[in-house]
Amino acid sequence: MLKQITVVSDRKNWINDHIPKWLPTLKEFAEEIIWIHEVSELTVGDMAFFLGCEQIVPRVLLSRNRHNLVVHASDLPKGKGWSPLTWQILNGDNEIPVVLFEAAEKVDDGPIYLREQIVFEGTELIDEMRLELGRKTIALCNRFLREYPTVIEQAKDQHGESTYYPRRTPADSRLDPDLSIREQFRLMRVADNDRYPCYFELDGSTFEVKVEKRR
Repeated sequence: MLKQITVVSDRKNWINDHIPKWLPTLKEFAEEIIWIHEVSELTVGDMAFFLGCEQIVPRVLLSRNRHNLVVHASDLPKGKGWSPLTWQILNGDNEIPVVLFEAAEKVDDGPIYLREQIVFEGTELIDEMRLELGRKTIALCNRFLREYPTVIEQAKDQHGESTYYPRRTPADSRLDPDLSIREQFRLMRVADNDRYPCYFELDGSTFEVKVEKRR
């Protein structure tokens, strides 16, 4: 059994909805479980899982754990960077790769241990997609723990050209009032109604559009 597992997530990241129920189950794998929101609080341990963490982690902090693990929703080295799920949905992709890899000093650049996939139908909104990605994220972490240490032998270095997604801003949720709903539905799917809802500008006024699926 491991001595310590640390989970690191940003304070306002959606993945936090999944972590509280997961933490008690980690007692199967380690004596001590720690959940923090600032990488500066990392202590010496066996494993650190960085989930929904957009902070840069310098080498001196990575060295505090034997393994530093990240889950990322793209086919690395393609799709490094910000909001990979959102950008792929906007590109028309509904088959989303999800990988678990070893963190390196360079962002999204370490060897990959596990690779799985989520398949969407094409009508899911962001909350539904995050729910599935959250489940897959936890499942990959659990699989790594169950298969450790032999899973380390499966590590594969990233090969091929790296591509990068930029950070999204509120302006990325802007709709064109002259286009149809169908033409802009991908953008509506990924809009967060609370943090960055869709909006459009018309005749000098700005209007918000919040899309919810009828149950």
